[in-house]
Amino acid sequence: MKKFLALALAAIMLLGMMSFASAETPAWEPFAENVSITIPVYDRGQAGVPNVEDNYWTKWIQENFGDKYNITVNYVAIPRSEVMTKYSMLAAAEDLPTVLMEYDYPKVAQWAADGYLAEFNMDDFAAVAPTYYNRMVENNQLAFTKLNGETYLVAALRPYYDTSYTFQTFVRMDWLKQIGYDHVPATTTEFNDAMQKIKDAGIAKYPAGGTMITGVGSDQNYAWRTWPLDEKEWAMYGDYNIPSLGWDPNYRLLKNENYKYNAGLTNPEYYLIGTEDDKTNFINGENYSYGGYISAAMDWLKAFYETNPDAELAIAPVSTQIDETYGTNPGYRTDNPFGMMVGFSSFATEDQIKAAWMYMEWLTQPENLYTFQWGFEGENYKLDENGLPVSVTDYSGEYKQGFNNNKDYWCITIEARQAGTIEDLIKNNLPHDLPQDFTEDIIQWYYDKVAVKDAGWAIDNAKWSVTMEAESEYQTVLVNLYKEYRDKLTMCAPEEFDALYAQYAQEYLDAGYQEIIDERAEQFEAGNSTSILNVTSEPVVLNK
Repeated sequence: MKKFLALALAAIMLLGMMSFASAETPAWEPFAENVSITIPVYDRGQAGVPNVEDNYWTKWIQENFGDKYNITVNYVAIPRSEVMTKYSMLAAAEDLPTVLMEYDYPKVAQWAADGYLAEFNMDDFAAVAPTYYNRMVENNQLAFTKLNGETYLVAALRPYYDTSYTFQTFVRMDWLKQIGYDHVPATTTEFNDAMQKIKDAGIAKYPAGGTMITGVGSDQNYAWRTWPLDEKEWAMYGDYNIPSLGWDPNYRLLKNENYKYNAGLTNPEYYLIGTEDDKTNFINGENYSYGGYISAAMDWLKAFYETNPDAELAIAPVSTQIDETYGTNPGYRTDNPFGMMVGFSSFATEDQIKAAWMYMEWLTQPENLYTFQWGFEGENYKLDENGLPVSVTDYSGEYKQGFNNNKDYWCITIEARQAGTIEDLIKNNLPHDLPQDFTEDIIQWYYDKVAVKDAGWAIDNAKWSVTMEAESEYQTVLVNLYKEYRDKLTMCAPEEFDALYAQYAQEYLDAGYQEIIDERAEQFEAGNSTSILNVTSEPVVLNK
């Protein structure tokens, strides 16, 4: 029965999408003269992946889409850690890609404010890309496509956006057992206790590890907030891109970082440790944990087990408890209710923009998307007993895909691979050639997260229907300033922390943050923001 239901669900979804697509897709004609478009793709600096600008799959797109419609499809690498810098350099050279896309709404809003994005008529987009357009309608995404009353954007789909399971943190369960823990710590207080015991036992010198502050996205404080949340305060401070130095949740977060540093739990040279170094430290048995996106080929996990053949890992749980020391609730940031926000270059011609729309619509068709995501049967994937695709781990043949199964290409239309139930998706997106199988653990993790979400502790950031001028003006300055202040606050003596925090918080306000939170408050009062998704003060009880 389970097999039948899985097959039936997959068939219904696929047939529904295909019938809808075949009914809606326009009968395009090739351009009379060749049109050249450029599509951005993240360069994540990952070893072992094909050249992001030129590989089998970029050629596959050209042969199966571009040649058919007299479109030349080029790709430009965008360093993942330098997105805004790269785009500004391209804009200065008047060489922006035809498509500009990012996950974070404030970034695309800044591009609109800087004149990078072309305004367009959504009806024109719908005529060229009806499948893509109607999906936005069905998922209530059209509200995110306008800024200042003008249409600049379209929104990719993000399945499971408020209960995302694709990023997981793996921890040393064997270390925990050595110090008498039979479970993974679920609160900050318990985590600090476990790290101290691991250190005292001589298992690891700096078990909590640590990495440098890189700016945008640093020090997310969702789990450091107390409930119920004030909605205006949430709109003013609850941002992802500009750290909220001076807000109580940020104070609690940094107070704990200061504690860990002075207790010797954090590596004292954390400010020199990048993401790849942090990964290496975990593989080498120096750190308690490391987090990453799950996929059918997780080279770093394979390397970990090769280096530590007797190790036992576990999945860090979804937190469900109020912290004993800080009184904070286990809130978490949901993903955006959309995937990539996609805009189009103000330097592009009308034909180039139309060609980009055609590209997006073509990729959205189930048969094309399926191949781009999964590859070819017998090479990139095989079918399981339910007829669902399972990626071949460590495939290295002619059809080798890019990072995370080509995600940085097909993310222009959808954020995750879809095939079967949530249990099928988790199972088929994990490696199965490791000493441990985490399928059931991550399935349980997903349902725990659903319970926390249903209890109201899943929080999104405010989205604005107008461009926020203060954010555009001060973001770069504040992000750089925060990195400086954050390191000083982490490393100072505990008795100096409060006074230093107050000093830096005021300097941060004076450097532009005051103007940002004032503008947010004004636009919130004017009704130009989304509303908070959930507010609760009740703890979660999970039935495991």
